Amino acid sequence: MSRQDTVPGASAAIGAALYGLATRTVRRLPRDMSLTSVATLATLDRTGPRRITDLAAVEGVTQPAITALVRVMEESGLVERRGDASDKRVTLVCLTEAGASYVRTRRQAGVHAFERLIGELTGDEVEALVAALPALKHLAELESQDREGPKQ
Repeated sequence: MSRQDTVPGASAAIGAALYGLATRTVRRLPRDMSLTSVATLATLDRTGPRRITDLAAVEGVTQPAITALVRVMEESGLVERRGDASDKRVTLVCLTEAGASYVRTRRQAGVHAFERLIGELTGDEVEALVAALPALKHLAELESQDREGPKQ
């Protein structure tokens, strides 16, 4: 029996709860930018400058699509392209200060939304979430590693 199955059905029940919470949360986010654009900015914030080909793979879109998306975000002042000091043939996409500020503001709005919801829980429910924090953080790390691959 694997660690995940120590309580029969626990992995499925936890997965369903987390998936439901995540999808409802995403639906409530402001729509001032496409989800792919927001995800791309967040990836650049977490991992630093990336090649276009890497961004396309991480975000699950084609290279022409990410190129067009980067062009629009570049025109909006959220990202810029810079040469790679280690390989002059390579261009990296980097967050600008405006892009980093956008990511911070959006992330903080999400944190505040969860704070409001958590404020409606019972003390025991809040304690259960506190106890689950290490596992939730580890899940986030595992998901990021699977999705983003090695940092450039």
